[in-house]
Amino acid sequence: MSNTIKTFDRIESQVRSYSRSFPALFDKARNATIHGRDGREYIDFLAGCSSLNYGHNDPDMQAALVDYITSDGIAHGLDMFTRAKQDFLTAYEDIILRPRGMDHKLMFTGPTGTNAVEAALKLARKVTGRSNVIAFTNGFHGMSLGALAATGNSGKRGGAGVELNGVHRAPYDGYFGADVDTAEMLEQMLDDPSGGIDAPAAIIVEPVQGEGGLNAASPEWLRKIQAIARKHGALFIVDDIQAGCGRTGSFFSFEGFGLSPDIITQAKSLSGMGLPFALTLIRPEYDIWAPAEHNGTFRGNNHAFVTARVALEKFWKNDVFANEVNSKSDHLEKRLKEIADARDMGLRGRGMMRGIDTGDGDLAGQICAECFDQGLIIETSGSHDEVVKVLCPLTIPAEQLDRGLNIMARAFETVLAGDAARTAAE
Repeated sequence: MSNTIKTFDRIESQVRSYSRSFPALFDKARNATIHGRDGREYIDFLAGCSSLNYGHNDPDMQAALVDYITSDGIAHGLDMFTRAKQDFLTAYEDIILRPRGMDHKLMFTGPTGTNAVEAALKLARKVTGRSNVIAFTNGFHGMSLGALAATGNSGKRGGAGVELNGVHRAPYDGYFGADVDTAEMLEQMLDDPSGGIDAPAAIIVEPVQGEGGLNAASPEWLRKIQAIARKHGALFIVDDIQAGCGRTGSFFSFEGFGLSPDIITQAKSLSGMGLPFALTLIRPEYDIWAPAEHNGTFRGNNHAFVTARVALEKFWKNDVFANEVNSKSDHLEKRLKEIADARDMGLRGRGMMRGIDTGDGDLAGQICAECFDQGLIIETSGSHDEVVKVLCPLTIPAEQLDRGLNIMARAFETVLAGDAARTAAE
């Protein structure tokens, strides 16, 4: 262990996780390349867990932020009116809301995704006067107690130290296989007075489950879930924190699905360059908060307003960027399918949120470790960490994307060959 790594081991809490998989000292980064302090370069297929969809240190966002800071722009403003917030609100309305026929109000919460989810759940309960929330198997919504109650992962839930309640767990699309319609199951239980599910305040769902194994719900299933929510007087909440901001090829991951969510949560890549920033989008009729009834000290991150505005103006004023992402998505799917099919493994996800289901968490972990040894940063996903998950920046050059996928292919070959040799020896 180097002296540098010993510093972290000596001082930092044992709760850290990513650094255990990637034990190197990182120094600089640009787009999809991370530089180690030792001069080694790494291709980034993690992208801040989808917080860096536009890559590291986008030059236009960087320049705008530097100009703002050096001109003494407001850094922290609580929820006061600032020019940076006004500019962001105007850009979001003009570039995102109006073209999509949306009139949602924007609620600035605390700086992370779990803050946005907490606000969404609290508001749904306030609007309906009910307490029960329906969430889904393999869902991940955050680590604070309300959002954690809606999260399925037992390891994460186990860290709470208290009972997590107020949530009914329903099976996600495909949970029992392709032949079982889990939306119909949920509807039948809610329609039945003896179904055992209390009237819900909300149904919260991820169109693509990022941490849960890259499970992608079909448009038809999501439309059924929305209809169920409306039928039973519940608010329909879409958690778009990891799947949004272009990750699936459109700004929202549910575009073109015929959905009109009552509440949408955003975070991750919303700021454009990894600055803490989260939003809860609310249909106007449900914006019934009393002043300061929900707040957060860092809900006014003006630096994030600056970079988020640039991200919207640079990438979302027309279809050019989305078309590029969709083209890369097709290529990514093709390359991953080749790797998966050769080994009788399954492909997961949608858009640039893809992975290979190895069926074994230890195997997937070994593959990711081999990738790191070869200069590729990539992580696992799923109930048993069995999915090798690609979350590279959407702005990654095509040639670099292929280099990373080549490393991935070699890692699969190396690890599986080693497993085969060990099995033969036994």
